[in-house]
Amino acid sequence: MAHVCDPTLVFRQLFEKISSTYTYVLADANTRDAIIIDPVIETVDRDIKVINDLNLKLLYAINTHVHADHVTGSGLLKQKLPGVKSVIFDANAKADIHIKEGDSLQFGSKKIELLSTPGHTNGCVSIVCHTAKSVFTGDALLIRGCGRTDFQQGNSSLLYDSVHSKIFSLPDDYVVFPAHDYTGQTNSSVGEEKKHNPRLSKSKEEFVKIMANLNLPYPAQIDRALPANLVCGVQN
Repeated sequence: MAHVCDPTLVFRQLFEKISSTYTYVLADANTRDAIIIDPVIETVDRDIKVINDLNLKLLYAINTHVHADHVTGSGLLKQKLPGVKSVIFDANAKADIHIKEGDSLQFGSKKIELLSTPGHTNGCVSIVCHTAKSVFTGDALLIRGCGRTDFQQGNSSLLYDSVHSKIFSLPDDYVVFPAHDYTGQTNSSVGEEKKHNPRLSKSKEEFVKIMANLNLPYPAQIDRALPANLVCGVQN
């Protein structure tokens, strides 16, 4: 199990195997107020069991962007746990709260800060928890990789600038928790990725060329996921 350095923060990293998505639960260990980051609709019941087992009160369900590879569980969580508020940056997506650069959200005595990190999509955010020395990077920065930029308003040059100016400006020892991993790794660090990321350690010109030549397949769930995620994952 992955850990963070804040002993008063409840932390769980959960995995959805079809889309290789990580979902994160963070909570104040004293008040039990909690948030969830990037829930997946197929694993909502698992997430609720974790929340109930740990005696947590879920306040916010946050998506780091409008995902194309899975349907978000935010809407279903709202149905099953009344009072939960959905949160997203993308103004075109339905949510209770639309965040912007520099906003913060409080849960108990804990706080997260939101950094706008577009490039994979134009609505991506990274979530920083300074007390845990951690950053939840969505698809902007992956372990030894990054999100694709060939659809959904993707822009390689913008992604490079976002990662370097926002995420790589954090201290080197901050733990990087991505939205996905396809090789069995659970986390990295800002310092590691600055040094070893085979794409983002290069110059911007080299990075743009790499991204233009990935030739990736069409995302398997995009036709299902995008319309649903624009309405919080639950279509009427």
